[in-house]
Amino acid sequence: MSADEAWPEEVRLGADRASLVLAWPGGATSELSAAALRAACRCADCTRSRADGRFPAAFPPLTVDGVEAIGSYAVNLRFSDGHARGIYPWSLLRSLADAPEA
Repeated sequence: MSADEAWPEEVRLGADRASLVLAWPGGATSELSAAALRAACRCADCTRSRADGRFPAAFPPLTVDGVEAIGSYAVNLRFSDGHARGIYPWSLLRSLADAPEA
């Protein structure tokens, strides 16, 4: 996969805001749940919580309450639980979309 293929052509919230929909070059579309995205957060607090064994095994029903571009390489997502620190590079979103459980 080339670097250009790792960048989505479109990013939008699902109708119920419980997912993020990504349209990739070549016509593929992926839908990532808010819970899966929240679980994949790599911010310092979440990384530390994982290392300390305090990261939740599951999250209550969540919505994505905001999407903000971070330059041309990522988005910041704001979740209904108040978490808004994670930066999600296109390469991470593509990896999540390509994962078997996506």
